[in-house]
Amino acid sequence: MDFVSDILIPVASLAGLGLIFGALLAVANKVFMVKVDKRVADISEVLPGINCGACGYPSCSAFAEAVAAGKAPVNGCVPGRAEVAEKVGDIMGVEAEADERFVAKLACRGTEDVARDKLEYYGAADCRSAMLIEGGPKACAYGCMGLGTCVEVCPFGAITMGEEGLPLFEDELCNGCRRCFKACPKDVIRMVSVNAEVDVACNNHDKGAAVLKACKVGCIACGKCVKVCPEDAIEMVDNLAVIDYHKCTNCGACIEACPTNAIVRLSPVI
Repeated sequence: MDFVSDILIPVASLAGLGLIFGALLAVANKVFMVKVDKRVADISEVLPGINCGACGYPSCSAFAEAVAAGKAPVNGCVPGRAEVAEKVGDIMGVEAEADERFVAKLACRGTEDVARDKLEYYGAADCRSAMLIEGGPKACAYGCMGLGTCVEVCPFGAITMGEEGLPLFEDELCNGCRRCFKACPKDVIRMVSVNAEVDVACNNHDKGAAVLKACKVGCIACGKCVKVCPEDAIEMVDNLAVIDYHKCTNCGACIEACPTNAIVRLSPVI
């Protein structure tokens, strides 16, 4: 009998402890359970899934979580445009407001025939690598080096290298993800509203004489565009003409006045 008791008592004790721990785990599971918002999965499903970061979040899933939590707008997916914004809005039960679309533009016209080189570069075809060698091969410290880093990082095939040594941006394919903008070590790529028809295609902040020594089509800060603008939409900032697109009416007076053709007419984006 003692032998049976020696076996049954420990077994009963273990069974009792098992029941107690099981009950505690069940309670803890209910208390500490993380509720999964089904909307996160639904939003993730309609997003492009390219994890471009244009929304301000490191991934599409992180953006989806932020939208579901009310921390990000339903129209925050730049590449998705209005179509994705509408779908996300439907999931969240709100109306997606129309948002202005921006596309990438190159603020440089320094092709091989007008922009001077200061050295011959034989390294990797990467702008960031070229920057390590005296700031790159171009005499203009602010100009495009034409080595195609922006082409490599564009996930939409919206950028190609032109025959004149500068990248070409195809507006209809550009989704405004800003990858090229972030990758350019010269800060020569700008995000411009699709409604803009006029742009200062230069990034040089040097004084006029120094600009012309490096490039024939650079902004020389002469101020003529400022004087002729009927809407006071242009000002000189650090030796470079800057257009206020909230005031600009795309009249083109600045284009006619610019002596170096640094201000250009943009093709309309469909």
